[in-house]
Amino acid sequence: MASNPPLPPSLLSVPRITTLFASLIVALSSGTNYVRSYSPQLGAKLGISHTKLNIVALAGNVGVYSSGPIWGRIVDSRGPRILLGCAFAFLLGGYSGMRYLYDAGLPSGVSSLSTAGFILLVLFSYMTGTGGNGGLVSSVNTTAKTFPDRARASATGLVISGFGLSAFFFSSLSNLFFAGNTSSFLFVLAIGTSVPMIMGFFLVRPIPLPSEDAYDIVEDCVEEVPRRSSTTRQTSRTRLLDHDFVEPRQTRYARRLQEEDEDEASGVDEEVELDSQHTPEVSSLLAASARHRSLSRGAAMSVGALPNLHGVKLWLSSDFWLLFSILSILSGTGLMYINNVGSMSQALYAHQNPKYDEIEASSWQATQVSAISLMNFLGRIFIGLVSDFAKNKYEMPRSYSLVLVSFFFFISQVVASMEDKIENLWVASSLLGLAHGSVFSLFPTVCLEWFGMPHFSENWGYLSLSPMIAGNIFSIVFGHNLDAHDGSKQSPSSIATVTASAPQCLLGLECYVSTIYLTTAATFTAILLSIWAGYRDRLKIAASIRNKEAMRSLEEVDY
Repeated sequence: MASNPPLPPSLLSVPRITTLFASLIVALSSGTNYVRSYSPQLGAKLGISHTKLNIVALAGNVGVYSSGPIWGRIVDSRGPRILLGCAFAFLLGGYSGMRYLYDAGLPSGVSSLSTAGFILLVLFSYMTGTGGNGGLVSSVNTTAKTFPDRARASATGLVISGFGLSAFFFSSLSNLFFAGNTSSFLFVLAIGTSVPMIMGFFLVRPIPLPSEDAYDIVEDCVEEVPRRSSTTRQTSRTRLLDHDFVEPRQTRYARRLQEEDEDEASGVDEEVELDSQHTPEVSSLLAASARHRSLSRGAAMSVGALPNLHGVKLWLSSDFWLLFSILSILSGTGLMYINNVGSMSQALYAHQNPKYDEIEASSWQATQVSAISLMNFLGRIFIGLVSDFAKNKYEMPRSYSLVLVSFFFFISQVVASMEDKIENLWVASSLLGLAHGSVFSLFPTVCLEWFGMPHFSENWGYLSLSPMIAGNIFSIVFGHNLDAHDGSKQSPSSIATVTASAPQCLLGLECYVSTIYLTTAATFTAILLSIWAGYRDRLKIAASIRNKEAMRSLEEVDY
C-alpha cells in the first residue's frame, strides 16, 4: 500500500525560516547598483567625463530593468537556482572587472580611457545591474511561494526591505574601513555580493505550502470557468492563488459613490459605460466575465469580476500608459539623483573647502548614500502601511497614494535646488530615498489592482521598463550640465586644490542646479498625472456600481 506523502512544514518551521533569512541575505547583497559613491573617483582615475560616467551608471540601471522579464520567466519555470548561479557570475565578474580597470589606470601620456576600455566599463556595470536583479527576483519569488497568503505580504516585504538597505550596508562598510580607498571598496563589492549568491544557491528554495494555501493552476484565457467551480484545469502557463477569483464585495466607499451624481462618470471608460436598457451589451460583459479574458479594471468591476488585462490589450490601454508615464518620471528622477549624488556631494564640498581632502570628501559621499538607502528602506514600509490603512479604514483606492509619492519626489527636488552646503545635503537625499522606496513599493500593488493577478509578473515587467526612458534623459542631461560648468568657467576664488586628474566642477550648487529645475518641473507634472489617475479610478468604481444595478434589474425582469 502506497504511503501518504509527508505533510508540508508549519508556518514557523525551520525550513521556512531558513528560506526567509537566506532570501533576506541575498536581497541585502542585490541592491548595490545604488552604491555610486565611488563614481567620481572612478571617473577621475580613468579620465572619464561626467556625461560618460552617467552612461556607465545608466548601464547598471538598464541591466536591472531590462533583465526583469527574462529573470521572471526563468524563475517561474525553472526555480531560483539558475538565477542565483548567474547572479554570482555577473556580480563577481562585473565588480572585479571595474576594479581591474581602476587599478590599471591610464598609460603614461594618456589622459582618458580608450573607447574599448570604456565599452568594457559599461559592460561591467551592466553585469552588476543584471546580477543584482537576478538575486532580488529569485529571493522575492521564492519567499512568495514559501509563505501562505496570511503571511506572504509581511515575508516578501521584509525581503524587499533588505534590498533597500543594501546600499546603506555597503556604503557604511566602506566609510568605516575603506574611506578613500576605492580599489578596496570595489573588491568588497565583488566578494560581498557574489558569495551570498552561492549560499542562496543551496538555501533559497520554495517550501511546499499546505493544500489550502497552495497555488491553483488554471487555463489562461481559453476555457470557461464557473465562478464556484471546485476544480481547475491544469497547465504550466499561469499560476494563480486560490483566493484570486473570490468575487469582490461592494465596499462602503463604493456605496457612498453610488449616491453621487451618476452623470459624473459619463464618457470616462467606454468599456464600463452601460445602461440597463442595453441588454446585448450587458449580456456580452456577463459572458466575458465567465471567461478569464483580458478585462480592464472598469469592465471587470462592472460584472463583479477581477481584472485580467494583458498582452496587446495592455499596450493599448490608456491606464497602462498613464502608470508608465508616472513611473518613468518619478523613478527617472530617483535614478538621476542616486547616480550623481556622489558628484553633487563632491561639488558642494570642493566649493566650501580650498584644501580638498579626499578622505573627508568620500565620507560625505557615503553619508548621502547611507541616507538614501536607509530612507529607501523606510519608504517601502511607510507607503505600504499608509496605503493599506487608507484602503482598510476609509476604503480609498491605493491609486490615491500615487499623489503622496509624487509629492515626496517634488519636495526632494525643491530642497535639492536650494541646498548649497554639503552639511545639509542629507535632507534632500533622505527625502529622495523615502520617495524612491515608496514608488517601488506602491506601483506593483497598483499594477496588480488595475491589471489583475493572472499576468502580474508579465505586466509589472513591462511597466518596470519605464525608468530607463526618463532615467536616461535626466542622467545624461545632468552629466552634460556638469561638464558645461567645468574648467575655464570657475572663478579663482572658488577653485579648490584637487588632486584628481579628471575635470571636475567646483562651483557648488551652480554645477547642477539647472538639471534639478528640470526634474522639479517633471515631478510636478507627475503630481498632476497622479491626481488624474486617482480620479479615473474613482469614476470607474462609481460607473461599475451603476452597471451592477443595471444587471440586477435585468435579472429581476427575467424572473
